[in-house]
Amino acid sequence: MSALPSTRLPEGWNPSPGQLDGRVIVVTGATGGLGGETARAAMRAGATVVITGRKVRSLEKLYDQLVADGGPQPVIHPLDLETATPADFAALAEGLENEFGRLDGIVHAAAHFNELTPIAMHKPDDWLRAMQVNVSAPFALTQACMPLLSRAEDSAVVFVLDDPELLSRAHWGGYGVSKAAVERMTAVLHAENHKGAMRVHALLPAPMRTALRRAAYYGENTLDRPLPTASAEAIVYLLSGAGADARGTVLDIRHTH
Repeated sequence: MSALPSTRLPEGWNPSPGQLDGRVIVVTGATGGLGGETARAAMRAGATVVITGRKVRSLEKLYDQLVADGGPQPVIHPLDLETATPADFAALAEGLENEFGRLDGIVHAAAHFNELTPIAMHKPDDWLRAMQVNVSAPFALTQACMPLLSRAEDSAVVFVLDDPELLSRAHWGGYGVSKAAVERMTAVLHAENHKGAMRVHALLPAPMRTALRRAAYYGENTLDRPLPTASAEAIVYLLSGAGADARGTVLDIRHTH
């Protein structure tokens, strides 16, 4: 059973230029499918986007694409969530403080998924990697940034979930368990911050064309799935002032597109 109530996007809602004007948003996993689309959508809505990821060359490529799109200049902050220490997360928060004096949102789009495998055969280091990237790093990054987020007039932390019914079936291993933990972390963080500037959100995306989906669904032609655009636009809703209505909920967009 979910620890959070479910909500839907308002009928006919679409992102528009200026919705995130003046806001500074951190996107983890920015070189992945969902992270990249989220960075683009947030920038189109007027945000200054801080893109993080472990592959510097991929971040630079995304940076060039974002600059070509126009809008506020993005910022690259390389960060390997698998090996990052509390000092690394503190350094990111300090850099944001020094450069912008503010932070208005974090989107936890990074995810580790290797393969479907039974627990009896699950590689222990891969299990630990899933827990580190999918649960512990989002906790540590959020905690490091909470003073900045709490100082904003209105800020949002967005966690990304996955289909809970599917993930409790056989072979979903560390990824499935980690996503259940993320949902519970969202619920606990919301319970502690249900008032005040910092809002806590979860997103349940529709199936989308990403590398993770390609790895998980061998028999499916992932190209038949839509790009993560709808999920990225839903994240813009949560980051904007309009998202206050969805505070402390799972925004389920699986059946809206």
